[in-house]
Amino acid sequence: MRVLSIAKRLIKQLRGDKRSIALMFVAPVFVMYLLSTILTSATTKPNLDVISAPDAYVNKLKNQAYVTKVESEEVALKNLKDKKIDAYIIFSGNKQKITLEGADPAITGLVMNMMNKLSLDNALQKPEVTFLYGSMDMETFDSMAPLLMGFFIFFFVFLIAGVSFLRERISGTLDRILATPLKRWEIVLGYFLGFGLFVSIQTIILQVFSVYGLKVTMEGSFWAVLTINLVLAAGSLALGTLLSAFASNEFQLFQFIPIVIVPQIMFSGIFDLRNSPTWAVILSKIFPMTYGAEALRDVMLRGKGILDVKYDLIILIGYAIVFLVLNTIALKRYRKA
Repeated sequence: MRVLSIAKRLIKQLRGDKRSIALMFVAPVFVMYLLSTILTSATTKPNLDVISAPDAYVNKLKNQAYVTKVESEEVALKNLKDKKIDAYIIFSGNKQKITLEGADPAITGLVMNMMNKLSLDNALQKPEVTFLYGSMDMETFDSMAPLLMGFFIFFFVFLIAGVSFLRERISGTLDRILATPLKRWEIVLGYFLGFGLFVSIQTIILQVFSVYGLKVTMEGSFWAVLTINLVLAAGSLALGTLLSAFASNEFQLFQFIPIVIVPQIMFSGIFDLRNSPTWAVILSKIFPMTYGAEALRDVMLRGKGILDVKYDLIILIGYAIVFLVLNTIALKRYRKA
């Protein structure tokens, strides 16, 4: 009977927490649906530009790729740099020269398998291969390392910020601070700067370990990568403190992870979304990690500078500011002025 009493008390307690019940049943279904949508629309055909190729060759190529004929190598190279295509092919006689973007080993492998099969079927010489970025030796981890590093920074900062700010509320510390003449925005900014010191140290440690310990590819500037990671961490810090305002305990805070955090990694570049439904592509643009991961890959894998990723940085800074403003508004629940 005592065992049943404990069980009944917990059931009654959970039944009263409607948000927990809803997330408990909805979140797993939501995440599985997203995974199913993304994985069933995975890329099977690369995007290619072709220069000076006979129509018969192009028609055969179209069976295995999305092909566009362009007038010059300059046009194809621009498309490759703009990430509109995965590779371009220059055809001369029975010789083929292919230039790959190279930052994604999965796409590189897809293109090379297609080209080798095409060469065998048509008695052509194996293509001469060059890379815009990376090389044939680049491994999957090298390609994934920038977005994994960014995601882990985002995830752990979110947890630390959310739990720490929640404990400030539960312990009554925040209530005592709210009783002072400090304005709400001053309180939010003070917490942001205080947590920010430790978050910055955590970010630096993770980046140093990734770059020098794991020897991940680093074509660009270490300091440019650190700038991106710190801005990404700032947004996660602001988001964590914001969502903690709507949680009564750690369990409720962790319930936000499947809805807010898990989709970040799914839409940040670990899966190719080019063939995904339009709604999935649009949804990917909502998450800060999408811009953080793209900026990190541009610098770490493609060797771009901080000015080349300025728009991604501006968006990330905008997210951090919006989350801080919303956090200030959220404190109205605890103090009006």
